Amino acid sequence: MPTGTPLALYIHWPFCVSKCPYCDFNSHVRSDVDQQQWRAALLADLAHEASLTPGRPLSSIFFGGGTPSLMPPQTVAALIEAAERHWGFARGIEITLEANPSSVEAARFADLAAAGVNRVSLGLQALDDQALAFLGRAHDVREGLAALETAQSVFDRVSFDLIYARPGQSPEDWRAELSRALSFGTGHLSLYQLTIEPGTRFAALAAKGALAETDPDLAADLFELTRAFTAEAGLPAYEVSNHARPGEESRHNLTYWRYGDYLGVGPGAHGRRCAAASFRRKKPENFLAAVARNRHGIESEDALDPRTQASEALLMGLRLDEGVDLAAISDRTGIRQLVDHAAVARLSALGLIEAGQRLRVTPAGMLLLDRVLAEIVLT
Repeated sequence: MPTGTPLALYIHWPFCVSKCPYCDFNSHVRSDVDQQQWRAALLADLAHEASLTPGRPLSSIFFGGGTPSLMPPQTVAALIEAAERHWGFARGIEITLEANPSSVEAARFADLAAAGVNRVSLGLQALDDQALAFLGRAHDVREGLAALETAQSVFDRVSFDLIYARPGQSPEDWRAELSRALSFGTGHLSLYQLTIEPGTRFAALAAKGALAETDPDLAADLFELTRAFTAEAGLPAYEVSNHARPGEESRHNLTYWRYGDYLGVGPGAHGRRCAAASFRRKKPENFLAAVARNRHGIESEDALDPRTQASEALLMGLRLDEGVDLAAISDRTGIRQLVDHAAVARLSALGLIEAGQRLRVTPAGMLLLDRVLAEIVLT
């Protein structure tokens, strides 16, 4: 990317306060963390990325994890200040922090806002206590909504997520829960269907026959209900699982989906910059040792060939309702044959994609997104 093109920065805080049924950082549950050591290590790792990307301002910063809302506000402030010093900020920079909706974390929100965070993403996940227990969450609905109220009083922008298509959830149940979610007035919602991922507690339950995936026809009905309901409320889908008022889309995640460059800092963080993929050492102790040795935590850094870049740009961009500009991807990568045109014509006739100046998946196609992508994207 040329000098001056904005970047996104992802900062990963690896430590959790409790085990999560679908998090692969369960070994990082810690109560004793040397905060000064970690602040210094993250600042060094950040400085290394800055040395590789001069002259490019940051358009967004995202603190993820882990439980990043339990980072000391002084550490958050130090990282934001260093980022501005190294890169400079694009106008209206978005600085997001993921948070669990607990009273302990909500008590830190004012200090985190004072440190420079202007957007929070809350992991509510359900508005039903029984569902929260099933999902393995430590908070209940009362505590979650109290955290949401605090967040809305402190941060400029607030998003929260819900998981639907849960076992036994009917369209009527989901309509009522979604209606309640929309009543809180946030400008962004992330709404994910429950999936059974390998290596998770849900996968173990499914293997024992104790958990069945939602019937595909019911899942499709719930997906269509979600799109219609949020659009009517003024938060249309802009990505397969994300809904926002116009102008309140996640700028950070749009960088991923539009295949812009982003930097990864901290244990296990991934990055894409200057046509290369970077990956930081995942285990905290190994990350600290690498930083002490090399002044960065990179484990691997691999050049991406033009075909891989083109495929990644398509696979990410076709998740968006806006679709992709095929000519722009060809100009960027030099790859002229990006898609299977016969498959595009076939799926267009079925109403699953629209082909024109931009290639986009229709709402009907979003129901079958993985299959659509497998058919049309050349790898």
